[in-house]
Order: sequence, then structure tokens, then C-alpha cells
Amino acid sequence: MADISAHREFSALLTRIGADPAVVGGILSGSRARQGMATRRSDYDVYLITADDGPVGEERRDALLDVTAMSLEEFRAHAMPGSGTEWNRYSFAHARILKDRPDGLIGELVSAKATLSAPEARQTAAAALDSFVNAVYRWLKNHRDGHAAEARLDAAESIPPLLTFLFALDHRVRPYNRYLAWELRNHPLGPPPWRHERLLPLLESVLSHAAPHIARRLFQEVEPFARAAGHGPTLEAWGDDLRLLRRDPADDGACHPE
Repeated sequence: MADISAHREFSALLTRIGADPAVVGGILSGSRARQGMATRRSDYDVYLITADDGPVGEERRDALLDVTAMSLEEFRAHAMPGSGTEWNRYSFAHARILKDRPDGLIGELVSAKATLSAPEARQTAAAALDSFVNAVYRWLKNHRDGHAAEARLDAAESIPPLLTFLFALDHRVRPYNRYLAWELRNHPLGPPPWRHERLLPLLESVLSHAAPHIARRLFQEVEPFARAAGHGPTLEAWGDDLRLLRRDPADDGACHPE
């Protein structure tokens, strides 16, 4: 019943925005925009873009509709670097355009939010790679020194920058956790090590076990892709500390300089 009611409300909203000249753009995001992700409890996440000199569009947030309105000027910056709303960028990956201007500007802006430009991708990948190495290094140090809980925390913290790095190599925005499996299955990352059938079980092992051999496996699989993409300097900046990420698990009891 909730699913039917949500669809009716969404259809009525489409009719209203289609007839409203002040609304220059409409975008469907969330699970309803991603095939196979919606459930009977899913609402419709909609962004309404109004003309800069027009009235503020309708907003609503309940179990059926989640409608956010903003001016075209606001939308240009929304979710982009420096906006303060970068966290919302993946909302526009795979989003559906419900209404656009004759010049297609809304679609162009959505596309720019949904993908990383070449300079953005390189900068994002370099920063994420450095954060990933840092988390794995701390994970291994804590394990070596007998700090099990701390090692698990660092293992968990290695996953977000790893995913950000892998998707940035493909000029893509890291998906929200809810959509990770869907994204990997429907829009696979190219290299075989990062296909969903290998990557998802590996991430589960990181969270479940945080064993040092998993840390080294992650690093050893990431390193060649990082170097091939030109991020060797980011790795080399770690100097001798990389030895901890490369050595054989049998050496875990060996002394390593701080």
C-alpha cells in the first residue's frame, strides 16, 4: 500500500513540476533511480531546480516523498568541491532527469556531479591512496604491538579511502555503502581484483578478521594499479615504512623502527 501511495504522490508531483515554468529542472535520485534497489518502503528522492529569479520551489520530507528545492545558482555548486555538501555527490550518479531546460543544462550539471574530471580524479586518488596506506600501516603496527581492538578500528578505517581510490581511478564517485554491491555488480570496476565477487568478500574479511595478511594483500593488490596510474610518488613518500606493508607475515614478530 505504501508503494502505491508513494507512486501516486510522485506522479502528482511530476504533473505539477511539468506545468510550473518556475521549475527549470527535476531530478530523481535514491533507490527509485537505481533499478532493483527500491523496496515497497522506498520514498521518491527528488530535487527541484528553480530559476534564480523565481519563487522557492516546494519542499517535503515524509515516508512518500523527499523533495529538495534549490535555485539554479545553488544547484551549480551543490555537492561539488568546496561546497560543504560534497558528501551528497553520489546522489547524482545514475540519477534520472525528470525535467530539463531546452539547452540541457540540468543534465550537464548532473553529469558533472556524477563523475570526476581528470584533474579531480587524480587529486582525489592521490589523497585517498595516502589515507589508505596510513590506515593499513597503523593497522599493522597495532597488530604487531598487540593492540587488537585498535588494529580492528584501523582496518575498518582503511576501507573508505580504498574505495575512494579505486573509484577515482575510474573517474567515478565512491558510492554510499548502501549502493556499493549494486554499483559493483551493475557498473563493474575494470580490473579483475576489484570485481564484486572478489572485492566484497575481501572487505568482509577486513571487517571480520583484520588479520595482517589481509592488510598486506590489500596493499600488494593496490600498489601496481597505483603506480600504473602515476601515483608512485605518493607511495615513495612513505619511505622505509612501506617495508611493514610488504614483508612476509611470518616476520610479524620482527622488530620494526617506529
